[in-house]
Amino acid sequence: MTQEKVVLNTNKWIDNYADYMYNYAIVRVNDSDLAKDLVQDTFFAGLKSAKNFQGKSTERTWLVSILKRKIIDHYRKINSKKGKAEVRMNFYEDGENEGNWLEERVPQSWNNQSEKSIENQELKTQLESCIDALPEKYAMVFRMKTIQEFETEEICKELDITASNLWVIIHRARTQLRKCMEDNWFNS
Repeated sequence: MTQEKVVLNTNKWIDNYADYMYNYAIVRVNDSDLAKDLVQDTFFAGLKSAKNFQGKSTERTWLVSILKRKIIDHYRKINSKKGKAEVRMNFYEDGENEGNWLEERVPQSWNNQSEKSIENQELKTQLESCIDALPEKYAMVFRMKTIQEFETEEICKELDITASNLWVIIHRARTQLRKCMEDNWFNS
């Protein structure tokens, strides 16, 4: 492959990709300033490593792959600061089932009427407000697993947590979301 085919048009990156990358980042971090910073960091990293671009993908795909790493690094940084303590209150503590998830403590589904109401903009707004009220790590894991539909193994690997810890976080997030929605939506 000739050098001309892999020359990046860095002068057009902001015009061509900034909006797309910002939208990609904001969905994953839910913080406008952070999303802007991550996109900016991505452009800087792209400039630094432009000589390594081999042309096996489009510029946008290559930049998004850098952005993905920036987002993952951000979550790893948050995760490492908060420690890795795992409270085991939702697990069996003895016997042959020790360490297994207590299925009876999983929040039960709402009825179908509530699922149909999700199309209502006010409900979406309230749900997002409840997600925003979760502890940062809970909101992050909940969004990755439930909204963005990352695989369990991928989340665990990227955040350096165990599958058990992930499901404890998901359970707690769902429990808190249910309470928040019951308090602020269903009882209003």
